[in-house]
Amino acid sequence: MKEKNKLQLFQEKSIRTHWDEEQEKWYFSIVDVMAILTDSKNPQTYWRVLKKRLLDEGNETVTNCNGLKMRSIDGKMRLTDVADTEQLLRLIQSIPSPKAEPFKLWLAKVGYDHIEETEDPELTFDRAMENYLAKGYSKEWINQRLKSIEVRKDLTDEWNERGMKKGLEYAVLTDEITKAWSNRSVKDYKKFKGLKKENLRDNMSNLELVLNMLAEASTTEISKKKKPEGLEENKDIARKGGGAAKKARLEIEKQTGEAIVSAKNSKKLVENGRI
Repeated sequence: MKEKNKLQLFQEKSIRTHWDEEQEKWYFSIVDVMAILTDSKNPQTYWRVLKKRLLDEGNETVTNCNGLKMRSIDGKMRLTDVADTEQLLRLIQSIPSPKAEPFKLWLAKVGYDHIEETEDPELTFDRAMENYLAKGYSKEWINQRLKSIEVRKDLTDEWNERGMKKGLEYAVLTDEITKAWSNRSVKDYKKFKGLKKENLRDNMSNLELVLNMLAEASTTEISKKKKPEGLEENKDIARKGGGAAKKARLEIEKQTGEAIVSAKNSKKLVENGRI
């Protein structure tokens, strides 16, 4: 789906959506979701009443909902209340409708799984293995992917030790590593593979994944030795770690005559037996 604004079907009923490239989030028209879940003849009024009740209760989800211009039935662009996936799932919990129950049960299951995984981290890897197998990934690739999670955790632990903040600073440093070894920013890499919200690592070939791990592991080791302070020094270390993996990439490409960074996403890679 390359369009930023798109109609998406749910049980043969349409929901207006908007893709925000900067935040990498889908936003959904709340009124359209209300119309599907409640069967209301006037979903605008239903949402207006529900919104007022939730605001009166001090509901932060409603307070944080945004307004975007979306095309209405009359063809005109009108300001419409929208919610991202997390906000929408929270709002659904406030709708007394049988159609909302599957969403509520799903949320409960996710919460239960999270508690279990907190008590026994191995369950996280077991469930990941099951999910990847169900999607057609090979066991060899899955083992690499799970190892990459461990490598990534070591790196973020090191960044935390260096005083880097989760979120923006982690994203900036990850971008530096990725650019250094692949010559593409994370955003450009995902666009190259035709991805939006999907995880970039889940769409890498074995070699891409290995080189990305080498870049992150190298960054971790260099950081432990150099003990950088502040974002700029950590960015320099990230570039050096990524640079080590770039040297390996260039040598492999020289020997094979093939580019390692591929436009193929997981669907194509699975079909071709590459992951």
